[in-house]
Amino acid sequence: MKNTVPMTLTRRGLGGLAAGVGVALALSACGGSPLATPSTSAPSGSADGGSLVVGSADFPESQVIAEIYVGALNAAGLTATSKPNIGSREIYFKAVQDGSVDLVPDYSGNLLSYVDTEATEVSAEDVFKALPGKLPDGLAVLEPAKAESKDAMVVTKATAEKYQLKSIEDLAKVCKDFTMAAPATFETRAYGFPGLKANYGCELKGLQPFNDGGGNLTLQALLEDKVQVADIYTTTPSIADNDLVVLEDPKNNFKAQQVLPLVKEAKMTDKAKEALNNVSKILTTDDLINLNRAVSGDQKQAPKDAAAAWLKDKGIVK
Repeated sequence: MKNTVPMTLTRRGLGGLAAGVGVALALSACGGSPLATPSTSAPSGSADGGSLVVGSADFPESQVIAEIYVGALNAAGLTATSKPNIGSREIYFKAVQDGSVDLVPDYSGNLLSYVDTEATEVSAEDVFKALPGKLPDGLAVLEPAKAESKDAMVVTKATAEKYQLKSIEDLAKVCKDFTMAAPATFETRAYGFPGLKANYGCELKGLQPFNDGGGNLTLQALLEDKVQVADIYTTTPSIADNDLVVLEDPKNNFKAQQVLPLVKEAKMTDKAKEALNNVSKILTTDDLINLNRAVSGDQKQAPKDAAAAWLKDKGIVK
């Protein structure tokens, strides 16, 4: 079994409301200031006037997608720059609201849960339909990508075989004996401990908190049986690399999580919308897995470089 240790992918705790001002400040300190100078160079001048600043969350996948957006916008004749690593959703959502950035890549289900903690929609279509009516004035979402990236309950192949686990329903029978690796916020998120209990009657023995979004600490704890189940991002390459088993979720505890742009509506010209929607038409889940591998593997690339290669491969940039 290959032990692949990916670069930290910390989307994990982004799915709900902030736990408090202290948490937000801590995340801001770790993720960088939203007022930091944009880092990606862009062509001088813009065909439509003004420039667009594309923010990203504090994990590599978000940063790669943001750089893809920047490249696509520049290829369309606009001027776009990136402001990476802003922080958690609690921080980057406010940055779009106050105009610190003009758009960020987001995930449909967790975004819906953030703006409506009581939302019941779970399918991709229903989640996307619900979003426009829940967003505050001035914000909008553009077309979602085919690419989906969501939380999953993951076990080792040995654990799956030992306990005959194929789904979270199967896991419920042994939950009381299992310790889970996940962000500390998983204990209170709607899709975390509360959702597992409500949907499956699964009450885990305990939580070992790791805020690396299924990164190396989570992976090592799972492989060494220090925990028996982990919350790992479905587009994390280490799932396939280590022959891990993603448990099925027949009751949709985890909402659909399509990638889509969250935008400042007033800054979106028709040309900008067209460029971003074109990315969404092309971007797939397999693309995300490969992009994550590119920025986390042995030959680790910078998010900007991985994005540039993808844009060229898809014919968006010549």
